[in-house]
Amino acid sequence: MTDLNTRDSGAATGSGDRSRPRAALPALCLTQIVSWGIVYYAFPVLNPQITHATHWPAGATTAAFSLGLIVSAFTGIRIGRILDRRGPRAVMTAGSTVGATSLLVVATAPNLPVFFGGWVLAGLAMASTFYQPAFAALTRWWAPDHVRALTVVTLAGGLASTVFAPLTALLADHLSWRHTYLVLAAILATVTIPAHALALRAPWPTAPTSLAHAAAGATPVGRSRPFLLLAAAFTLSAFAVYAVVVALVPLLLERGYTTGQAAWALGLGGAGQTLGRTLYATLARRTTVTTRTTILIALGGLTTAAFAAVPGPYALLIAVSIAAGMVRGNLTLLQATAITDRWGATHYGRLSGLLAAPATTAAALAPFAGTAMAVPIGGYGPLFCLLAAISMAAALTAPWTGPANSR
Repeated sequence: MTDLNTRDSGAATGSGDRSRPRAALPALCLTQIVSWGIVYYAFPVLNPQITHATHWPAGATTAAFSLGLIVSAFTGIRIGRILDRRGPRAVMTAGSTVGATSLLVVATAPNLPVFFGGWVLAGLAMASTFYQPAFAALTRWWAPDHVRALTVVTLAGGLASTVFAPLTALLADHLSWRHTYLVLAAILATVTIPAHALALRAPWPTAPTSLAHAAAGATPVGRSRPFLLLAAAFTLSAFAVYAVVVALVPLLLERGYTTGQAAWALGLGGAGQTLGRTLYATLARRTTVTTRTTILIALGGLTTAAFAAVPGPYALLIAVSIAAGMVRGNLTLLQATAITDRWGATHYGRLSGLLAAPATTAAALAPFAGTAMAVPIGGYGPLFCLLAAISMAAALTAPWTGPANSR
């Protein structure tokens, strides 16, 4: 796979003369912050209060949240097809409405079955409002300069936890968890419904035909060997990455660090994500698509192995956490551009939904699976070694994911 193929797929989207809706990028930056912050990041802040007030098991409430992520993964495929045909306005506006409704259901749930139902609705909202539809919109409207637009929106999305985790905690200090969710639902509806309805009104350009997509011949891209290998690589990598995020605090506590020290290590890793995303465009210009896929997934494995191998000092662990966060930030953009870099933007919504489904499912299951595996294999140190091996297996798959391998 060469840079020529990457340029061809970008050029095939053709949009140097395409009208770009000026309000779309700032609106999507705002709605990504609000949607992620309220639908996703508020839950881990409120869950202790939820379980304390309702006496529902923490495992059950967390399972409801994970179910929402799994629903998001698989409904994203259908939503991707709709995006390809009709554009993002109706999808994201409806998704915002469903998101606000889902939080009303969660907030008023009298029992666990209704609570689960609320998170099923939230999963539909995630699939309709999170990164995938935003990426589809920007890829079609901004190509061939879509990497810049994608970087901007992910930098904004990275602020979601920074803004809404403290805000949620502040609300929870003065309100019950139910009333907190009611306030957050009102914010979500007030900000995101009009933003999506008004800022995404531009005509949806006709889907381009890319040279790489045409070269795939009779085999549908979604069933081709490179696509399936790419999905496998991203799924293994997502499982390892999200298990590491959840297991980092227990690892450091196991090694004698305080809860505060562990929380800072995790938080600074999040800051590393933002820093890493600013570097992706440079990496994309200087590497081929399969090379950067291999490098970034392998770096994810190496930073995970470093956590396993380095017990201290604390400053060194902070450095490893920031490096791991930088890799995670780049992996987000790597997945966002994986389709266009290989097969163009012809069926971006559908193919990105197919690609994201198993990876999102793996990310949803990783916290449970990682915790479950830690005990029988001897603790969190061995778990990180296993997760590093999983990442390296994904990296070994990556060189075979170029579109030239589909023939």
